[in-house]
Amino acid sequence: NFTAMMINISYRDEVIEKKINSIVGSPYSLTDRIKKNGVGSPRFKINKSSEKINNLLVLDKNINYCNIELRPKGIIIRFRSLLETYGLIIPFHKLNIHKEKSNQYSVFFDSSFVKLHVNKDGEYSFFRKLIAEKASSTPKNPF
Repeated sequence: NFTAMMINISYRDEVIEKKINSIVGSPYSLTDRIKKNGVGSPRFKINKSSEKINNLLVLDKNINYCNIELRPKGIIIRFRSLLETYGLIIPFHKLNIHKEKSNQYSVFFDSSFVKLHVNKDGEYSFFRKLIAEKASSTPKNPF
């Protein structure tokens, strides 16, 4: 039973990579990336985030951006703080996505969230792809 987590992924570490892969699956192969028309998102501006994430984002004065990578069993949301890169590792069964305003999506998991500014066609289409991936990975109710 794997849970969502936030981890510093600035440096290559096999133990961390194995843990990430066990939670959200290994990265897609080049062939699968082409079939899926890409698995990475455009850059999203972070409008707001839960306290634990925000405590990292406020360490520097930069505008906070993130991107999202699709994996077979979940997603990785990557963002930078100071000179470090952090990943929010979220399996599909923990992931909730809400369209809040016409230009904002919220990504919730456990007690954490990020609210992302969305305003271009490519950004909306990435969220459509993400929602479709989550739906197709979720086991159907047997009843």
